[in-house]
Amino acid sequence: MVYKRNVKGRTFARRKICRFCADSTIKIDYKDHQTLRLFISERGKIIPRRISGNCARHQRKVTRAIKRARNIALLPFTTTTTR
Repeated sequence: MVYKRNVKGRTFARRKICRFCADSTIKIDYKDHQTLRLFISERGKIIPRRISGNCARHQRKVTRAIKRARNIALLPFTTTTTR
């Protein structure tokens, strides 16, 4: 990520691009759990759009695919940790 400094010393990140818009060969499919794992955290939560960099359209598709993959047990709902 490229950081720029403005006059007051604050840093801001360059806007992320949607990987699905940039590369049209990547398809969002609930059966492709390897691609969907990039969009869930280590705790099993869906990564929000502002962090993943997806556009709204593709974030909705990713969310729908993750929920479908969870229902047929391709992805976990949560991690199993012991206290």
